[in-house]
Amino acid sequence: MNLFDILFLVTICAVTVTLAFGLKTLFTEGPEARSRSNKLMRLRVALQAVAVILLIAAMWWRSAHGG
Repeated sequence: MNLFDILFLVTICAVTVTLAFGLKTLFTEGPEARSRSNKLMRLRVALQAVAVILLIAAMWWRSAHGG
């Protein structure tokens, strides 16, 4: 396992945890819960973007370095 694999797994775990908290908050009543759910879903999208960038970087690294 190299650095990209570890970073990718950590990012996927972060996305999963953020999704779970976001869904839990989505079904909670109240105006602050709605705002928190919205923030968590935006964080999830950002983490997914990081995961995609890491995946692309890892694929490029492996193709360039014969890995």
